Amino acid sequence: MGCNKEFCKDYLELKAEEASCYDLFRIFYSCELEKKNFLDAPEGTDKIRGIQRRWIVFVSVSMQRFLLSVRKPMNIIGSKVELLLNYPSCNGGLLKLFFNIILGEVIRPDMKSENFMSMIGQLDWRVDLDKTKNVGDNYNGPSLAIMAAKLSYENEAFTKKVITHNWQMDFINFYSFWNAYQEVNTTQAIMFQDKVEDSNLVVVAFRGTIPYNADHWITDVDLSWYELEGVGKLHAGFMKALGLQKNKGWPKEIDESPDQKLFAYYQIRKELKMILSKNEKAKFILTGHSLGGALAILFAAILTLHEEEWLLDRLEGVYTFGQPRVGDPQFGNFMKDKFNKYDVKYYRHVYSNDMVPRLPYDDTTFFKHFGSCLYYNSFYNGKVVEEEPNKNYFSVLWFFPMLLIAVYEFIRGFILPWTKGSHYREDWFQTMFRMVGLVIPGLSAHATIDYVNLTRLGSILHLPKSAHQDRHKDD
Repeated sequence: MGCNKEFCKDYLELKAEEASCYDLFRIFYSCELEKKNFLDAPEGTDKIRGIQRRWIVFVSVSMQRFLLSVRKPMNIIGSKVELLLNYPSCNGGLLKLFFNIILGEVIRPDMKSENFMSMIGQLDWRVDLDKTKNVGDNYNGPSLAIMAAKLSYENEAFTKKVITHNWQMDFINFYSFWNAYQEVNTTQAIMFQDKVEDSNLVVVAFRGTIPYNADHWITDVDLSWYELEGVGKLHAGFMKALGLQKNKGWPKEIDESPDQKLFAYYQIRKELKMILSKNEKAKFILTGHSLGGALAILFAAILTLHEEEWLLDRLEGVYTFGQPRVGDPQFGNFMKDKFNKYDVKYYRHVYSNDMVPRLPYDDTTFFKHFGSCLYYNSFYNGKVVEEEPNKNYFSVLWFFPMLLIAVYEFIRGFILPWTKGSHYREDWFQTMFRMVGLVIPGLSAHATIDYVNLTRLGSILHLPKSAHQDRHKDD
């Protein structure tokens, strides 16, 4: 059983790999789903009562089954495409690559080199910070945060080169963390600070969903959750990636001897304490795109669970971009109360029809966003809203509007370089990805390119005062 009641008040685990086609249909009529192999929940409870909730579970399990079936070819094709995209840069450009092919002197890209770019990097080749928003030691939060979130997808050598050479900042560490449930390193993160001595800001960025990694997409659409007493229901897959301990949950301390595996939450917390203790004025921010955004907000959540007041007082803000939902309404209320107490700012950015912030499904009981949403449309016009429009992606009424917006985004890629400058040029690979958005509206909108654009071209939005400054009425 995936959950131990010593740390978990209640739970629901979907095991799509054990669901047959017949099981998918039984979701709609079976009265004892918790006894089926593909669903694990305490006996005598009905976690998916009602046709709407059963439909949500059906969609989740079906999508996971599909992704499991294409996992291997998806990874093979994706990694090969990523490798091919790096051949021109490794061989001095397309023309030189052509001659190298003729001469039989083609240089094969090294995935660990400082010049190798991930598929996310290929979709948005910009690595320099927006100089118009960086003045002295006062960095524009969202602009720096999205660039850090984007950089977290890259390898260690590339990351270190950009931070030290392009950004003129101090590289601290590059991490690959252990997932005790999958028994493999699944979580990547980076840490850096604005300068070596007397730094003002430390940045922690978590890597998000790799486009061709089916397991990451399965995590995004999975409805499995664990309920922590006094906190609420939290997404099981995201917690596992952050360092949830098998059969223990979230103990405040774990064995961190040299021969032990490194877990994201515990190791980053440890290093933040060491770094921030050297400068009482320094703050830190958490950021991430996609799955990385979920890990960023969950990291802050576990800090509050462990009552890490000293670190929470040093937390300047959490910046997420295209973040999926991580908990239920009770969790949202818990986080709003704690963020108000410690004056932590939470900037949740959503671009247009990005599908990932609309996952997992919001039925007001399982998963729901909390706090204000900084929403930007396809013109990069922003506004602060409670929830992004079309909060659940699978809507027949929204399909054609989303398709029209995808067409506009495709055309816009040819217009922006002429109106805003060469930094907004989209090459052939980015254009092809925009075409994918014509088939699956909302998929191409999830790429980092639009999130970088909205921090540079969009209006600056401010959270409502009550979102980060108000205190309890009794205070």
